[in-house]
Amino acid sequence: MKQTFRWFGTPDPVQLSHIKQAGATGVVTALHHIPNGEIWQTKEIRKIKDTIEAEGLEWSFIESIPIHENIKLQQGDYLERIENYKQSLKNIAACGIKNVCYNFMPVLDWTRTHLFWPLKNGSTALRFDKVEMAIFECFLMKREGAEKDYTSEVLREAKSRFKQISAEEVQRIEDAILKGLPGTVDDLTMDQFKEMIAQYDGVSHQELKENLSFFLNQVIPVAEELGVVMAIHPDDPPFDIMGLPRIITSEADLDDLVNFVDSPSNGITFCTGSLGANPANDLPKMFAKFADRVHFLHLRNVRREADGSFYEDNHLEGSTDMYAIVEEIVKYEKSSGKKIPMRPDHGHQMVDDLAKNHAYCGYTAIGRLKGLAELRGLELGIHRNL
Repeated sequence: MKQTFRWFGTPDPVQLSHIKQAGATGVVTALHHIPNGEIWQTKEIRKIKDTIEAEGLEWSFIESIPIHENIKLQQGDYLERIENYKQSLKNIAACGIKNVCYNFMPVLDWTRTHLFWPLKNGSTALRFDKVEMAIFECFLMKREGAEKDYTSEVLREAKSRFKQISAEEVQRIEDAILKGLPGTVDDLTMDQFKEMIAQYDGVSHQELKENLSFFLNQVIPVAEELGVVMAIHPDDPPFDIMGLPRIITSEADLDDLVNFVDSPSNGITFCTGSLGANPANDLPKMFAKFADRVHFLHLRNVRREADGSFYEDNHLEGSTDMYAIVEEIVKYEKSSGKKIPMRPDHGHQMVDDLAKNHAYCGYTAIGRLKGLAELRGLELGIHRNL
């Protein structure tokens, strides 16, 4: 595996020199200052590329060139936005960058209810709490019909907790859900969020899949001609939330994806955390099935709970058998001669990073460095064993 690290640009407290010291050779980043749906100009692309290469690193993967909501909904100026996307692909290719991660999640990127959930060892983790999600939907957002999306047990607990919840806890939950990472969505007010959610009223899973298929049939031929690969990121969490359809959550969904356009440029970001939060997914089997379409690896682990909650566990712990997954990856790489870019993901906030309140949640340096070291050691051990 090619070892990479995500970087959020010059405002990121994790510097390029830190990434190099962690042992990574590649950087995963984006033009976070470009508004969603606008064209990435070559001047701006080269500026970031030159900055990365001046540190002796490679811009290995773009994550992401976001897809405008009008494209997902096929409304308004969506055809113009698709043309913008094609031009961005042409411009990155002209700059020598050929790998793009993207997602088709409505409104939000990954969603958590707690960004600093305390672990027993004193570090903190990202957490999705099903009860807190019910509190947000039913009592804070007050989404019509939200109650029917939860079990009676979760609703009962949500009502009980909400009666005792503090203003600080309410703010924490709202901030966790409404404030996006750079390059995903802008920070939203509750009213703005409700307006964006309302656009998807009545949009079914099938309709959203058809819109994804239309988008891919427009852009993949351009990508293939340029030698660019597109790698879709699974939905996170891998189930419907807030009435929004989630369409990349399972083996069947990935089957649909690769059949939308039969092209090596139409590929997958195999995120073991997103797919691993769905207990029905057999991740080693899924990787083996789609290996030739997996262009990017996000290796992380989540600990699932009975009610649908989960939290980010250590990279080699949690509900997913990371050994079995990496073994399948190593076998594929040995047989194919390919090296798939990989990055550790959603590390714990720990040690000195606990005092750094301006760091991006899940993307502090030390927790990801720990994850990268564990994954590199696991890969080496599997290579030796084989």
